[in-house]
Amino acid sequence: MISIVILFLILIFLTVYFRLYLFVFPKNRLIILMYHQIEKESHEDLTVSLKSLEQQFEYLNKKNYTSKFFSELNTLGKKSIILTFDDGYKNNLDYLPSLLEKYDLKATIFIPTKFIQEGYKDYPMMSFEDIRSLNKKHFEIALHSHNHQNFRDISADSIKTDLETNMQILNNEGINYSKVLAYPYGKYPKKTVEKKKIFSVLKNLGIEFAVRIGNKVNYFPTNQPYELCRIDIKGKDSLLKFKLKLIFGRLKLF
Repeated sequence: MISIVILFLILIFLTVYFRLYLFVFPKNRLIILMYHQIEKESHEDLTVSLKSLEQQFEYLNKKNYTSKFFSELNTLGKKSIILTFDDGYKNNLDYLPSLLEKYDLKATIFIPTKFIQEGYKDYPMMSFEDIRSLNKKHFEIALHSHNHQNFRDISADSIKTDLETNMQILNNEGINYSKVLAYPYGKYPKKTVEKKKIFSVLKNLGIEFAVRIGNKVNYFPTNQPYELCRIDIKGKDSLLKFKLKLIFGRLKLF
């Protein structure tokens, strides 16, 4: 009898923790995936191979997932998903347009404007001209700060100035963007007081949503628009692991 009770409690915990109850309310289930680079071969976590990415996109298309822009969150369906790519790497331009068109998908690219202006490490980055050339049917541009500093390390005033710079540069370059922010490194202060200050900054700037990592499926609509979770897709993820992440988010077990 005790073992049955324990098993029941475990099932309840798993259902709540991984938000499996959302399968009963599919229109409230929102998956946001996080990617960075794309290369023909993957050698690191933040780079997915072209072959793996196509397998993942093919699977989403086959299973009738509908990709959305953040600007379309008022039109969610039963299998809504948002594909996001951080930083504006040149390889996104090289590989994404044809894949998104082939599998009838959309993607949001979060742009840290300093990376576009000055480069980032030795990685080839898109130019502002490249960003302007992206097909608006398949691409949405959004915010990733200007300097790409960890928001846990800088003040609310510095964050405000940084985001204003991020938006102003995009405006000056004639780039349309959604007022959605991907936190640099996926982080913001843990302390409630500091967190509220940052959320106040975002609200005053007209930012509608912000995404962290979190690695969970979202319930949407939400009363926490600045704490949406993304599921981190790694370069070494097998297709099976990808499928499991669509259900559970990221389990530490896999």
